[in-house]
Amino acid sequence: MERGSLDGTLTREGLDGALARDRLDGALARAKGLKLMIFDVDGVMTDGTLYYSERGEELKAFNIQDGHGIKMLRQYGVEVALITARSSRAVELRAANLGITHLYQGVEDKRGAYAALLAKLGLVAGQSGYMGDDLLDLPLLGRCGFAASVPAAPEALRNRAHYVTRAGGGHGAVREVCEFILRAQGALERAISAHLL
Repeated sequence: MERGSLDGTLTREGLDGALARDRLDGALARAKGLKLMIFDVDGVMTDGTLYYSERGEELKAFNIQDGHGIKMLRQYGVEVALITARSSRAVELRAANLGITHLYQGVEDKRGAYAALLAKLGLVAGQSGYMGDDLLDLPLLGRCGFAASVPAAPEALRNRAHYVTRAGGGHGAVREVCEFILRAQGALERAISAHLL
């Protein structure tokens, strides 16, 4: 693709490409120093659909590849936490299954849980990332070092995110972000190679 015209000015196509590369490079730089990645649940780890059994139990569907991405992040030194506004036994079970010990449920104002988590782990905001999908997530997206979102999120969220996934929530978006972080930290090829032995 040609970046400029014959007179040396950037074409619209070249300018869009340059801006996209700059944004990608900036997101990679932010993800490189992460020690903690925090995920919302509904709309991020799930597709946002709520199912209820006849007894009123809330059911959620989780993506298995997302789970493996979280396990890889933890394996390569990035701590993982969940902060969600809703409370669900299914989330508790999924967190336990993935070895996530930092679970905050029923948190409407996520700023307090975020501050407590950073203090507990001895981290500063720039060392943390957050992935959310709705307006409740804006305070954390604006505070963390690396902010990610999903295509179905409101424009206000997508515009403030450093990285917006191609995959939808509950359909590989978490895995995409996990691999993006591992790539930024130079660990993705090692994670892949570990499965080739």
